[in-house]
Amino acid sequence: MALSSNLRLLLNRIVLSDVRKKIRFYSDNTDALNEQKEIDPAKDRTKTVPVETSIKYLQSKAYQQTYGNKPVWVLYRRNHKGGLAPKKTRKSCVRNGVISTGNPCPICRDEYLILDHRNTKLLEQFVSEYTGQIQDAFITGLCQKKHKELLVAIERAWDQGLLTFDVPFREYDYSLYNKNIVSQ
Repeated sequence: MALSSNLRLLLNRIVLSDVRKKIRFYSDNTDALNEQKEIDPAKDRTKTVPVETSIKYLQSKAYQQTYGNKPVWVLYRRNHKGGLAPKKTRKSCVRNGVISTGNPCPICRDEYLILDHRNTKLLEQFVSEYTGQIQDAFITGLCQKKHKELLVAIERAWDQGLLTFDVPFREYDYSLYNKNIVSQ
């Protein structure tokens, strides 16, 4: 009795697996493979924007209205769970040419912000005005991919002399520290 029920179960599995393979291989659902989802134009990042357009955008009224005189990363706030933000930001905001997150980083969010060594006005926003060092991704909120592009662009701009950092000259009244020196 037990042997016959085991044989019956075994035969049912073999027959059903053959039927499933036939359905899988011989189905008429080729239209589903050819169809692709419609991409939201606001999230599409497949088209390339020239650097010249990005430079003009930084001088436009639309940029001033959106960001004002602040750097692009100041108004950005990272989403994370818990009280403390993780040290590392996400790897990339754009996957397969489409924004894949609900809260992309400041550069991925705006399609006209292009990281290039010629776009010095944008690059200056990511360099500390006091030390001349590049701001960390933890502070700016850039994804890791765009932060690496930023590092390369700033290094190229420094190498080509497009970006410079001048330490402000300060004059000190040394008479406050040394009584032998007369102030002028």
